[in-house]
Amino acid sequence: MTPGLRPREVAFTATAAVRGALARVGRTEDVRFSPDNRLLAIAGFERRVCLLLRVAIEAGSDGPVVVTDDFMEITSDGIGELHGVDFIDGQTLAVANRDAGVAIIRLPPGAPAGRKHRADVLRHVGGGPFRRIRTPGSLAIGRLPAGQVALFVCNNYAHRVTRHVTAPRFGYLNWRNDVLLRQGLDIPDGIALSGDGRWIAVSSHGTRDIKLYDAAARLGPDAEPAGVLRQANYPHGLRFTADDRHIVVADAASPNLHVYDRGDGWEGGRDPVRSVGVLDEATFLRGRHNPEEGGPKGLDIDRTGRVVAVTCEEQQLAFFTLSSVLGNA
Repeated sequence: MTPGLRPREVAFTATAAVRGALARVGRTEDVRFSPDNRLLAIAGFERRVCLLLRVAIEAGSDGPVVVTDDFMEITSDGIGELHGVDFIDGQTLAVANRDAGVAIIRLPPGAPAGRKHRADVLRHVGGGPFRRIRTPGSLAIGRLPAGQVALFVCNNYAHRVTRHVTAPRFGYLNWRNDVLLRQGLDIPDGIALSGDGRWIAVSSHGTRDIKLYDAAARLGPDAEPAGVLRQANYPHGLRFTADDRHIVVADAASPNLHVYDRGDGWEGGRDPVRSVGVLDEATFLRGRHNPEEGGPKGLDIDRTGRVVAVTCEEQQLAFFTLSSVLGNA
């Protein structure tokens, strides 16, 4: 499969030490910017490591420039085959491991300093006997009233999304667990929450589409998806844009990202309005070990809405302008 129109790549400068850390990380999965936009967490699946990069997005003469000058390699009793990662705050990560469940870990203070660090586990999140987390993949963090935090977890081979409410002020005590979504899902492989909290988008690997669930309606295992995004081959990482008008999806079975437009609402079915190639054909074919692989996996949009970060095993990290991905420039 050939790449779509190439979006504008962002200049990416990194020290030799940072590039060495990227070369070592191996197979990557999800990627996430920190709330202050100063850190980028990359899930290193096979090496059982979370690679943390210090990043700065600066204004260059020809658009934004990403500068990466420091890194940290994080291991932990809470990190196994790391697939999903999200920041609860600037010092706290939620991680999801295919073989080792979900954990909340604490980052050390100070600069990354090019070090290896074994992080403490603040809480293992299991889900309870009837809502237990099984083979977790991607996850997303939601904010609730009174300072509570909800973890939305894709249970890959249990074919469902579970929600786990924790209380940071009580050591992330996990006091509520729900099977939130199940209808229409076959290996949920990526998840994103809209900025207004209205929509939950879930990549469904087995059905080769993205299901959209309306959080304003009553959710539960029998809740039907309100919308479907089609023609994504094998979708993986995905994000809403800040205005919730678009969803950008990484297609693990092609070199492309796909862009979907909300129009009058996310209900119903729709095809992408635009597809752009973020891997060249040679790089894509090197990773094409089977019909479900080779393309981009992790995807995030930085907190300023200017830059899209993309990861995969054959191209550990690349950046593109969001405007060119959307076709605005």
